[in-house]
Amino acid sequence: MKMKIAIIGCGNMGMAFARSFLQYELVNKDQLLLVEKNDHRCAILKAARDGIVINTINAELKDYELIILAVKPQDFEELAEELKDKLEPSQIVLSIMAGITIKKIQEKLNHKSVIRAMPNTPGMLGMGITGFTSAEGISIARLFKVENLINATGRSIYLEDESLLDAVTALSGSGPAYFYYFVKHMVEAGKKMGFDEGTAQLLVKQTMLGAYHLINNAELSLDDLIKAVASKGGTTEAALNIFNSHHMDDIIIEAVLGAEKRSRELSR
Repeated sequence: MKMKIAIIGCGNMGMAFARSFLQYELVNKDQLLLVEKNDHRCAILKAARDGIVINTINAELKDYELIILAVKPQDFEELAEELKDKLEPSQIVLSIMAGITIKKIQEKLNHKSVIRAMPNTPGMLGMGITGFTSAEGISIARLFKVENLINATGRSIYLEDESLLDAVTALSGSGPAYFYYFVKHMVEAGKKMGFDEGTAQLLVKQTMLGAYHLINNAELSLDDLIKAVASKGGTTEAALNIFNSHHMDDIIIEAVLGAEKRSRELSR
C-alpha cells in the first residue's frame, strides 16, 4: 500500500523527492500534499498538477503518514511553531534540513518519530546519494518504507551514528560543488590554451564523465588508475607534480574536514 506523503518546502530538493516518488509510482498525485508558502512558487506548482498544493500548514497534515521537512534550516523555528500541534503520534517526520539534529526536531515538534537525512543535488536527476538515520522506536518495516522512498532519488546509506551525518554533509552533501569548482577551473585553463568555452567545457565534462565510469567499472585502485594515465616524464606527471608541490592532497582533505566542522557547529 502506498504512503500518503506531505512535503513542506517545495524548493529543489523537496520537488526532487516529490517527482522521484511520482516517477516510480510510490505515491499517487491525490495522496501527495505539497506545502509551499511562496505565492509565486505555489501558483507554478498548482499549474504543474504534481499533487495537492496548499500554502499554509493546517489540519490536513494529520491525514498523511509521512511528513517531509524540506525547508531551509533557518526557517525551522518558525515552521515548528506552526506544525507542532498538527502532528499525530503515528506519523513519521523525515527531515532533509542540514544541521538540525533529531533531538532538536523532537523537542521543537514534541514528536518522537523522526528520521533525519542528508541528500545531495544529483538527487534531482535520480543520481543522488543520501545518508540517513533515525530516532529509536521506529519499526524496521516503516524504516524500510522510507528507505525505499529515499532510494527513488538515487542511493542511500543508513548510519547508526547520527553524528556521521556531519561527515555525509561535508563529503557528499557539499561534494558536488567541489567537482563543479574543479571543472570550472579546468575549463578556464582550456580557454587560456586557446579553446572557446563550449569546446573547453565539452572536453572537460566528457573527461569527467568517462573518468567516473572507469572508477566504477575498472578493477583497479585509484592509485592504479592514476598511474595508467601518468607515464614517467610525461604531461600528466608534469601536472601532478604541480599539484603535489602545492600540497593539493592536504588542501582537499583540509577543505572537506572544514566543511564537516562547520556542519558540527550548525548542529549545535
